[in-house]
Amino acid sequence: MKYLSSIKNPEIKRLRLLTQKSRERKKLDLFVIEGQRELEKALLGGYNISSLFIEENHELELNELIGKIQQSEQFLISNNVFKQISIRSGSEKILAIAHSKKHDFSSLKLKSDALILVIEAPEKPGNIGALYRTAAAAQMDGVIIANPKTDFYNPNSIRSSLGCLFTLPTAIASTKEVINYLNKKGYFIATAALNHEAVNYRNFDYKTPCALVMGTESVGLNKEWLEASNQHLIIPMSNQVDSLNLSVSAGILMYEARMKKIEREKH
Repeated sequence: MKYLSSIKNPEIKRLRLLTQKSRERKKLDLFVIEGQRELEKALLGGYNISSLFIEENHELELNELIGKIQQSEQFLISNNVFKQISIRSGSEKILAIAHSKKHDFSSLKLKSDALILVIEAPEKPGNIGALYRTAAAAQMDGVIIANPKTDFYNPNSIRSSLGCLFTLPTAIASTKEVINYLNKKGYFIATAALNHEAVNYRNFDYKTPCALVMGTESVGLNKEWLEASNQHLIIPMSNQVDSLNLSVSAGILMYEARMKKIEREKH
């Protein structure tokens, strides 16, 4: 394990560049993972780890995890340098560079009765991470991102997802491609949208395969989704509130859908 004590070391420079620049991540098909929990989830999701960076004096406590990634380059980093490269100000003691996945439909393996979340044009990395964390908690079978506005492997997405972004099957494509895929696979498309035809989310049956489609907080869903929708859903709210946070709205729908599916399976 090579010891690195200079912020100017080429390996440290590459790590920082991948952390800060989306363009670099996309060009090299590499990204950065920070934290033991997130790294363990990446391994669970089948990600290939290229390099490991461990803060000095923490090798023993991380020995089991390090042992799972023997094929990667491994570097021991001085305390001072590690504090400078850590996104979380030193609260985690391990960083990694991993290879990105393609996330096309050919790699999306879903059950015939899948319940999935579709996110249209997400812009905020923190929102993406929160949605993945909730989707994992609600036991969604997969996530599709349509018309993305930000890099999937943004460090803030990974951090706010607590690594759940790595374990849920994911496809990323244009809105048109996503709608075509859902129609081809026979998904019932349920959209969260304010519409005169919308029904209370509690009164919908969520029969699978079902795709729950969420738009942005600012503009909601576009015309393509409104026309492709099989049913619009609405969450009743107090007159004092205009809208709910995107991840909160998605969480309400996902848990309701999961509960309805469990109830059907019991009968």
